[in-house]
Amino acid sequence: MGASPSVRVGAVAERFDVGAPFEPDVPIEISPLFNWPPKPTAVARTTLRSFAGPVLLLHVGLAFVVWYALTPDLSSMSTLRPGWIAQVWARNAMLLTVVAGGLHLLLHRRRHQGDRFKYNARWLAVDSAKYTTGDQTRDNVLWSVASGVTVWTAYEAITWWLFATERIELLSWGDRWWYLLPLTLSMVLWSQLHFYLNHRLLHWEPLYRAAHSLHHRNVNTGPWSGIAMHPLEHLVYFSAPVLLWFVPGHPVVVVMLLLYSGISPAFSHAGFERVELFGRVSFRSGDYYHHLHHRYFECNYGNRLVPVDVLFGTYHDGTAEAHARMRERRRAGQR
Repeated sequence: MGASPSVRVGAVAERFDVGAPFEPDVPIEISPLFNWPPKPTAVARTTLRSFAGPVLLLHVGLAFVVWYALTPDLSSMSTLRPGWIAQVWARNAMLLTVVAGGLHLLLHRRRHQGDRFKYNARWLAVDSAKYTTGDQTRDNVLWSVASGVTVWTAYEAITWWLFATERIELLSWGDRWWYLLPLTLSMVLWSQLHFYLNHRLLHWEPLYRAAHSLHHRNVNTGPWSGIAMHPLEHLVYFSAPVLLWFVPGHPVVVVMLLLYSGISPAFSHAGFERVELFGRVSFRSGDYYHHLHHRYFECNYGNRLVPVDVLFGTYHDGTAEAHARMRERRRAGQR
């Protein structure tokens, strides 16, 4: 896969003038989707491993719970009334608070594992003029809840109204599982491609200055940084379910897609590669691939599962060689 795994991020970080208490192996492993000659077995193995990952399984399982136990009855949603929409907003705010707030409390407030598995030697800013409130965490919570949860809920409410008024056909899992299962899996891939496309759009200079720069205040990220964005960016970022306004499906698929957009960034922005529980148990949390994007801005716009960055030459695998290539692109005026 390129450079030897013996190349360590710690050595690379020293060249990049960035502290790194945790040193994951590099190059970063990505799906061999665009390798030539094609490697279908390797692609299938990587994809299956990604679909079987704990974070994705959490979202799929949670989607069923959210739809069947935490969502108002569909018959009450044939009109866009404030009552049931407020219930959906409160539920989404609660889910985000439990996940992002829980990770923040564990990793950044109590610091129960110190800097073990931490990407950046610094902790979150508590007195900085670049944040609206002067405090990084308060600022992230404000934008995530006030704007993020509101836009997330708006897309969800419109979708439920479309189902309730039969503008979208609602299919049964019992009768159409053979269609809904691949639809669910394909929506995971769609969400990854959608993220790359909207992310590249948001790095267009006018949109970056107007909206995306707010998210990039977080060079050193925490769980609440995940969806700390400008309202304009939220409108773009949460738009993946719009595809399902034109495709017959089931609300669980929509919930899963929105949960993936809404709460998975708390894990990928946590700032730690792994979260330790009960001393010896740990699970993977952070995403070094995306962490490098926050550190250097002009690389890794997408993700590992659908690595479109490889096609467009913006892939940074964590090695010194990749960093040199990125600097060459910058000198050439390429993004």
